[in-house]
Amino acid sequence: MIHELKEIIHQAVINQKKGLKNVLASVVYLEGSSYRKPGVRMLISEDLNSVGAVSGGCVEKEIIQRAKTVFKDDKPKVITYDGRYRLGCEGILYILIEPFFISDNFLEAFLNSSKRREAIKIDAYFIKEDEAFGDFGSIITFENLSQFTFSNSFNPKVENVELFTQILKPSFKLIIIGGEHDAVKLCNIAANLGWEIDVITSAKDSKVLKDFPGANSVVGDSPETIQFKDITENCAIVIMNHSYVQDLKYVVKLSEYAPKYIGILGAPKRRERLFNELFDFAPETTEAFLDCIYTPAGLHIGAKTPEEIAVSILAEILSVMNKKEPFSLRKINGKIHRN
Repeated sequence: MIHELKEIIHQAVINQKKGLKNVLASVVYLEGSSYRKPGVRMLISEDLNSVGAVSGGCVEKEIIQRAKTVFKDDKPKVITYDGRYRLGCEGILYILIEPFFISDNFLEAFLNSSKRREAIKIDAYFIKEDEAFGDFGSIITFENLSQFTFSNSFNPKVENVELFTQILKPSFKLIIIGGEHDAVKLCNIAANLGWEIDVITSAKDSKVLKDFPGANSVVGDSPETIQFKDITENCAIVIMNHSYVQDLKYVVKLSEYAPKYIGILGAPKRRERLFNELFDFAPETTEAFLDCIYTPAGLHIGAKTPEEIAVSILAEILSVMNKKEPFSLRKINGKIHRN
């Protein structure tokens, strides 16, 4: 959910430049079940516009109305929202609403942390009451141990309050190797998930950033010279060169690393040939490395168009990273998420 916080901070900075105050609404506790879980947030500006969501869309209007007092007196508060009779989610949300101000130092620390792909911690102090006012608020801690409060007036005290702690991992990273039309579609859809996308195209036919809306970077390179970094955790790679030879060269290069997912486009009959020739060029290839290769890439959902194929690949990546065997949710009785 780090991408949601990035969007909130970006909009908060824009609002501040317009002279508008901001408040942040965070779900900090849940009794029962709900569409979204503690740790989700939404930003509300003084003109009552908002960014982000804490539910499927039913709670937000009430939060905006109840946030008006925070704009008026700068006093944070905790509210509850009982969805048992309105959402059908059988849960009560506890929502912390606090002033939200982005200082220059905070913004610089956040941007540097994001660039280094570091995790961050957010501690939220609250009480389990409805319409409760007090010294509530949040503290963000970066890996270099620098800390910032979301409000200049917040003075954290640990007595007689609850603490919700959340660790936000860096954005999920997707490396797309290929520069054709289907690679663009995969990039577009993955960008909507908030993923950080790096695209590698052919050095002979290099593309630029504007060719891949939503991408973090686009470079022209080759399997002989490419150097991968930060691909062992929280990262997936999809190879879509439409060239068996190039695909094989990239897989040989990647055998030096330990990625969790490598998806490769192509017919099923290429798989055995690819594995056999991989051992010829990289004889020390392990079974564990072969297990991370998914070819043909994607789940078998009848996808035909480039957009549909992109959806099937992204769904497979999510299932692998979350260690879930895909099946229809209609087969579940009880809770979808166990924790």
